[in-house]
Amino acid sequence: MEPVNELVAVRKEKEKQLRELGIETYPQDRGPYATTLDVEERFSALDHDELEKIEERVSVAGRIMAFRDFGKSTFLHIQDRKGRIQLYARKDILKTPAYDVFKKFDIADIIGVTGRVFKTKTGELTILAEEIKLLTKSLQPLPEKWHGLKDVEERYRKRYLDLIVNDRVKDVFIKRAKIIAFIRNYFAKRDFIEVETPMMHTILGGAVAKPFVTHHNALGMDLYLRVAPELYLKRLVVGGLERVFELNRNFRNEGISVRHNPEFTMVEFYQAYATYEDNMALTEDMISSLVYELFGSYKVIYSEQEIDFTPPWRKITMVDALKEFGGFDLEEAKDMGALISFAKGLEIEGAEKETRGKLITMIFEELCEKLLIQPTFITQYPVEVSPLAKRNKEQPEFTERFELYMSGMEIANGFNELNDPVDQAARFLEQIKEKEEGAMMDEDYITALEYGLPPTSGEGIGIDRLTMLLTDSQSIREVILFPLLRP
Repeated sequence: MEPVNELVAVRKEKEKQLRELGIETYPQDRGPYATTLDVEERFSALDHDELEKIEERVSVAGRIMAFRDFGKSTFLHIQDRKGRIQLYARKDILKTPAYDVFKKFDIADIIGVTGRVFKTKTGELTILAEEIKLLTKSLQPLPEKWHGLKDVEERYRKRYLDLIVNDRVKDVFIKRAKIIAFIRNYFAKRDFIEVETPMMHTILGGAVAKPFVTHHNALGMDLYLRVAPELYLKRLVVGGLERVFELNRNFRNEGISVRHNPEFTMVEFYQAYATYEDNMALTEDMISSLVYELFGSYKVIYSEQEIDFTPPWRKITMVDALKEFGGFDLEEAKDMGALISFAKGLEIEGAEKETRGKLITMIFEELCEKLLIQPTFITQYPVEVSPLAKRNKEQPEFTERFELYMSGMEIANGFNELNDPVDQAARFLEQIKEKEEGAMMDEDYITALEYGLPPTSGEGIGIDRLTMLLTDSQSIREVILFPLLRP
């Protein structure tokens, strides 16, 4: 195979020759063009003889993906946003451009074609080209063997090529768009208002996470890209917008992995006069309905395992999950010494420095998360890892909180919102005392709570991870169009 730079040189020379022949290589053109799907739906049910009787001409536009030259005739395939269709060009039929000029076109060029529809002997729907117009000359050849694992990072860097040559990739992002549209519509139908809150914060809050720091020159102050919109959304509930949601990006200056990207998409929502049980029911209904809408079934294959979204989903407390999935009975480790010893046995670093609640959570994450394959709500998280959640009345060391797991991944996190301003201020101070990442005292949020946050439950759902599950994608980078990469 010729080096790519030689192929580019050949294409540049062809582009020059076409211009010398009076062919515009980058014209502004608006059609109108039917999509390949339009043509398929209009003509695919007709047989050869029926098509022969139709005088109608169709016009389509797309990128040349295959080019088979037979001398005085050529078969080619073009691709548009809806699919592919075969074209047939013959020297004795092609009116414009001249057949010899058309032969200077290349794979990856974008063309517009007008002609009559027929079916080949093999039954393939084909357009007999009468006119072909060059719409964009491609100066770069399309890559070969593009979907090999060795090219995976290059695929992310050049997502435009990935979308051209990998139909599955295009399908993933079309499905992602459908997921987001479904969720927006679901909330709108239930009287939620979609809002936008600041991306740049003067005070960190809403999640324990390391932030990205930026600087505003005119004001001479540092700002933080938000780690979560939570505190702003709850201010809106205080203000009387009793049902709100935001579907947008969050930013966390932390590690990159198959499940983590520094910027990621979440839908976060809050409803007054509701409990975390209500939000579990809403989440179960919304996601199971979404799955059925996409697949016509509640069952999905992810990573060669069947995930069954049929309601109802399992609910189990963290303590019971530790016993059932991890074989760890918290009743037998009531003193800190036993808890620390068990954590060290699991090679949890710094166990002796952690609080009881954090250790319980870390042990749960180590023992149980990977075993939660079917949709499962884990409830009652320790207070120490839930600084914005209400305490459980019967067991005040735990909170009225849940996380939703599927295929070993956390997908959602929700709880009854702490609306006692005194308790909330004390928890902020405890976070600061413990020197937790991003812990700050948000005095204005405490003031907002003093005006009165009605009984409220809120939740965040990770759109990227949900999309991973519903597209059988093994890495979060597969469902983010342009994931962060080293230069």
